[in-house]
Amino acid sequence: MSFQTGLSGLNVSSKSLDVIGNNIANSSTVGFKFSRNEFSELVAGSLGTGGSNSAGIGAATAAIAQQFSQGNINITGNSLDVAINGGGFFQVTKTDGTTAYTRDGTFKLDKDGNLITNTGAAVMGYPTDNTGTATSITPQRLVLPTGAPIPARPSTAITAEFNLDARARDATQSIAAGVTPAPRSTYGTSISVYDAQGVASSANLFFQKTDTVANSWNVYTDLTSPAPVGVITFTATGAIAGPVLGTGFGLTIPGSTIPSNNPNETTIVGGIRRIPGPITVDLSGVSQFGAAFSVTNLSQDGYAAGEFTSLSIDGKGVISTSYSNGQTLKTGGMIALGDFRNLQGMAPVGGGEFLETFKSGPVVLGRPAVGKFGETRAGSVEESNVDITAELVNMMTAQRNYQANAQTIKTQDQVMSTLVNLR
Repeated sequence: MSFQTGLSGLNVSSKSLDVIGNNIANSSTVGFKFSRNEFSELVAGSLGTGGSNSAGIGAATAAIAQQFSQGNINITGNSLDVAINGGGFFQVTKTDGTTAYTRDGTFKLDKDGNLITNTGAAVMGYPTDNTGTATSITPQRLVLPTGAPIPARPSTAITAEFNLDARARDATQSIAAGVTPAPRSTYGTSISVYDAQGVASSANLFFQKTDTVANSWNVYTDLTSPAPVGVITFTATGAIAGPVLGTGFGLTIPGSTIPSNNPNETTIVGGIRRIPGPITVDLSGVSQFGAAFSVTNLSQDGYAAGEFTSLSIDGKGVISTSYSNGQTLKTGGMIALGDFRNLQGMAPVGGGEFLETFKSGPVVLGRPAVGKFGETRAGSVEESNVDITAELVNMMTAQRNYQANAQTIKTQDQVMSTLVNLR
């Protein structure tokens, strides 16, 4: 029996060396989790007995358990590398259609814009709107719009923040003071707006103090039109009281008043091609104080067509795509994460991937940085959690165990030889 006991010790010691060797071999594998060989005692028993005085019959491997502690986060600078700082696994769909889970975030883009792993598995995520909010709870393959340019968006709104000089005189006051009235161009600004084909044209805004109502300014879109498109009024404290024309603190510029630079434009007024659609102007940030005319903000919501230039992934797993027209859209999707009650119950299948099993329990899906799920770190990868120093010490211990078990077999052989040679 001692031969079998020693042999079982050799087997488990050899298995330990296999596990340690595998840990060391994967010490540089992204997302790898080290394993340990867990032993159990073998004891011979018989029916109808209570208790035992058996010395045991050896050892066996009870389990090879992977340890899912956090690995170090290593910055790579590659925007497609993603690490999870905390709990969770990336959910991927393998080439054979099965669903797997991994901590390896060295992602790539294939020729169709699919986000994939090094094994060719598709990374799963949730679709998002332009605010980065998930629009579905069902994961789907993440496909990034890296091929075709984004279409142009026509301008529909302008936001303006500026100060009109309260010291300015209207025409009547200027003549009474013996000075020439200030031309309309004195208080004016301009911004580029876009039509449906993404052609930029200039939308002009000129402001001229009125003769009829105190603290009021006419708003024009050119230097010659006699009719204003709106009238801004202010309170005695210099705050905007609202335009006479328009709704609330905004006014509407008729599209037919803005000259177009697009030779394809069919809207022609006065022999000049014009942008057809109206544009609203938010004037809630306008003031009238005794300071020089100054524009602090002038923006609009349109843009020209743009080619894909880069992408980024934030801590919540939201993928943003940037384009040559200066736009950044958050419609690339959100990376999905999955977790299990019993991590060691998952089945490793190679390539850093694990499968759901009965022992692991069903997957719980979620979003990065929500609940027990960790944040995503773009431009980084999670290193292996293998401690080389500890593994080398474990290797020496396993070697000594192997030698000791071999010695028990050698000793038993000597004892048997002695018995055989008895005369």
